[in-house]
Amino acid sequence: MESFSNFWWIVAGVLVAIELATGTFYLLMLAVGAVAAAVAQMAGLSVAQQITAAALVGGGATAVWHFRRARHPLAAPAPSNPDVLLDIGQTVKVEQWRPDRTTRVNYRGSEWDAALVAQRPAMPGAHRIVAVHGNRLELEPVS
Repeated sequence: MESFSNFWWIVAGVLVAIELATGTFYLLMLAVGAVAAAVAQMAGLSVAQQITAAALVGGGATAVWHFRRARHPLAAPAPSNPDVLLDIGQTVKVEQWRPDRTTRVNYRGSEWDAALVAQRPAMPGAHRIVAVHGNRLELEPVS
């Protein structure tokens, strides 16, 4: 039944197209299951066995991906990720704080706006950059 094989390939293609539109990686795993069903059909297995192959391979791949993502947490957001911004973790010297917990600091040869994000008293001294939002540095005191 060659037309049923075409059905599985079409299902795989549609799942890949939807994944490209939505960015949901899990749909690729389900597409792999549809490919497994197409291969099962070409091997001469029954429709029930093809559906079983699609469910086992697609569901298994989805489960494996889900558990893999659960064990490997997502990277920090870009404004506070040292792999994206090399400024994260650098230190600056704060001369004085304004009452609203902001200041101006000299960093990389220019003046930057900075804000204290730690829930500690605003004291002058060395502070570490924990995030960068536009031209504003977010600081915490160096312990």
